[in-house]
Amino acid sequence: MKLQYLGDSKDSFKWDYHDYLTSALGFNTLNILLMMTSDENSNEGKTKSDWFPSRPQIIDFCKDLRSKRGIDYIRSMPSLTGASYKVRLHNLDRIITRANRESYFLGLNSNENQVVFLDPDNGFEPETRYNEKHVSYSEILSILRQISSESLISVFQHFRRIKFDQDFKRIRQRLNELNTTVHAVAIYWHQLMFVLISRSEKIIQKVNSINMAYASNYPVNWIE
Repeated sequence: MKLQYLGDSKDSFKWDYHDYLTSALGFNTLNILLMMTSDENSNEGKTKSDWFPSRPQIIDFCKDLRSKRGIDYIRSMPSLTGASYKVRLHNLDRIITRANRESYFLGLNSNENQVVFLDPDNGFEPETRYNEKHVSYSEILSILRQISSESLISVFQHFRRIKFDQDFKRIRQRLNELNTTVHAVAIYWHQLMFVLISRSEKIIQKVNSINMAYASNYPVNWIE
């Protein structure tokens, strides 16, 4: 995640979906690991929030995010949409680097069921070497070991030259190689996909139903 991305069309989908998801699951916490990296000289992040047809409250929220350029404002989202969950921003003040990434993913708790949202710039580690723009499968395993069995991990995945259904198939294969049983589904729009992971098959079945309901009202596709 970069500050320059705040409030763009991907943010509109991101926040509309995760607000909807957390509320539909009935969880009390949306725990966000932004995986912040430094801004760069590019045109990324300049698309308008209303390019994704999210709810008016989310579009206004994204416009405010863009103008404020302050990630702490994300905490206000549930109050703006009328939701009852709380936003937690994990390691809010950290830029993720090779030196601190092991400790960055520590400190999660198992005392509640929660949505843990990871927002790397590019998504899962590729087949070759990964960097601060990715999350590794070993880091996913570390998170799974810390949180409750019915919690859910959501991972931002950027388009990487193959169709999302094929990409998800490869991601799920890598997840199945972890030293624990995991289940996964996905939802995607344009150039981004969210991969939803849990140790609980019941939770993933519920997420799949939530994705189907969400897709009936938005221009998105879901994968089970």
